Amino acid sequence: MPTTYTTIIWPDGVSTQAVAGCSWLQAAAAAKQIIPVACCKGSCGACEIEVDGSVVRACISHVPQPKQGALIVQFITDPYW
Repeated sequence: MPTTYTTIIWPDGVSTQAVAGCSWLQAAAAAKQIIPVACCKGSCGACEIEVDGSVVRACISHVPQPKQGALIVQFITDPYW
């Protein structure tokens, strides 16, 4: 089965390709983007990002299969992290 890639546009406008199915943290690290983490189990919410309008926890979520167009990522600002 061939490797599939998803296009991601990060908050700073940088566009990258990530392997579909990799973790959001891996995709962010490869793109030199910083997503804060704390528990790495999905319970604290420090790693929440918005992907095409839906909030996901990056430490337990994966980059989806490619769709038409790029995924738009926004970082969520939490005053407690």
